[in-house]
Amino acid sequence: MHILLLASAFNSLTQRAHAELRDRGHTVAVELALAGGPLPEAVRRHAPELVVAPMLKTAIPQEVWTAYTCLVVHPGPVGDRGPSSLDWAIHEGVDQWGVTVLQADREMDAGDVWACVPCRVPPVSKSELYRGEIADAALEALMLAVERFVGGTYVPLRQPVAGTTDARPGTRPYLDQSVRRIDWAAASTEDVLRRLRAADSQPGVLDSLLGGEWYLHGGHPENVLRGRPGDLLATRAGAVCRATRDGAVWIPELRPRREPGQPPTFRLPAVRALGDRLPPLPAHPLPPLPDADLGTWTDIRYREDGNVGCLSFSFPGGAMSTEQCRRLLDAYREACTRPTSVLVLGGERDFFSNGIHLNVIEAAADPAAESWANINAIDDLVEAVLTTTDRLVVAAVAGNAAAGGVMLALAADELWCRSGAVLNPHYRLMGLYGSEYWTYTLPRRVGPATADRLMREALPVSSASALRLGLADRVVDCGPDAFAREAGALAARLAALPATAARITAKKTALDRLEAATPLAGFRERELARMRRTFDDPDASYHALRRSFVHKERPVRTPPHLASAAVAQPVPVPSAAAVTGTAHDGVPSRPIG
Repeated sequence: MHILLLASAFNSLTQRAHAELRDRGHTVAVELALAGGPLPEAVRRHAPELVVAPMLKTAIPQEVWTAYTCLVVHPGPVGDRGPSSLDWAIHEGVDQWGVTVLQADREMDAGDVWACVPCRVPPVSKSELYRGEIADAALEALMLAVERFVGGTYVPLRQPVAGTTDARPGTRPYLDQSVRRIDWAAASTEDVLRRLRAADSQPGVLDSLLGGEWYLHGGHPENVLRGRPGDLLATRAGAVCRATRDGAVWIPELRPRREPGQPPTFRLPAVRALGDRLPPLPAHPLPPLPDADLGTWTDIRYREDGNVGCLSFSFPGGAMSTEQCRRLLDAYREACTRPTSVLVLGGERDFFSNGIHLNVIEAAADPAAESWANINAIDDLVEAVLTTTDRLVVAAVAGNAAAGGVMLALAADELWCRSGAVLNPHYRLMGLYGSEYWTYTLPRRVGPATADRLMREALPVSSASALRLGLADRVVDCGPDAFAREAGALAARLAALPATAARITAKKTALDRLEAATPLAGFRERELARMRRTFDDPDASYHALRRSFVHKERPVRTPPHLASAAVAQPVPVPSAAAVTGTAHDGVPSRPIG
């Protein structure tokens, strides 16, 4: 079936819907709902059999929903309506929520219901919840709704009428800053965290700090430091610690309030954003390899169980600045001194990595120089992974990964990803050739022809397709909260296999053979030569594309590579050795390295 995705942006949920619908044999095109765009005409041009709106902030025109069946994904249970569904759920502290797929009608979020799937609401940020539990429920509901539509016999259910005994509260207003505001003198740590989590990543919580107005992004509890409520207490890894009534919270990022007539502002590490405003504060750094059970916030953690070490990292938005890459490299090198045979590298439940930090680069006095420093820092990290020969390295991709983040994962001996992960193994949409040794690792994995196609098409790849293509070695079918535990258990099985010792021994021989024939340094030098030319050219498209991305400028039209119908790529059901619900014994599906 030919499906048109109608979306306000090609965001994570739209990307996942695009990839997984293609996996199921459908052809899929995307049309962005842009201000002033002739949407009805655009939809007619695509001639879809079904219109799906995974993330749409505006109403579908009547001319469209009367001519086509339009299925809208709403991140709330049946009866919930309004633009701040997840915000209210987290703000009010609910522990159960849901996703509804409904048919577009005259009133937003009030159409007939095609499917509804419940989900948990763990204590995480809105954006992390959206990419995790909400996305899982949304895709389950969407695929069920599409299946019902294809079947042709399903009759969607009428929503309860507002005010009746079986109806939910109905339409709720936009959750504005007057409700989100934090009273630091009175608010508990739990209340502050709930408000911060409900506003991440947009719109943030507007607050006054050090003589300026800032949107606060992200929040993590601090269990030791204390001070006068509202005061800044310390810094760590670019974040600031701020006292609450009964404790303190770490705030990783800030965004200055936009001044009238000025361009949109963007998020930066809190210390970087505050700059000279920040008074002298005690730095509270942690060891290069922080223990996972320290009881305080850190963006890098390590735990060890027998012969398995697990090095996890979680950077806001998946972006990795020069400083973050260097700290992760220090931690990686320290982890490699530990007496383990398997090292698991990855996130606990959200982003793996999206490569270099474009916001930090944009804010730099010399973006070209910072781009160069950042790409070399991540290259150093990838090189360390590629040249590790005394243990097996597993990239555990819990959430989405893109560009250099995908290439970091491909540097490992094995790549395991959660069933809900989406990979974007390309660079061209940012006007970059790319580095991170991709010209070696990607063709090694999928072959030169497929590597070229992935780079040229610049489309998202589902976990199932990643397994089929050879990008991934294993798909772990579990929820976001269970992935780290499952990956750890699978790594323990891998460490115990008799063949693992032989694989480790073979790694050194394979690397020596490679260095004698086509040294790794050559791949890096050729990639960086092209990157350097781009960085140093003020007219290169990269600089304009980076600014547009950082400032969240809306495109003037749907990008051609999305508007064209993507050919369906049915994915065969993988073997039990590759897809796991729980850890099991067995040789990994495709050993490499």
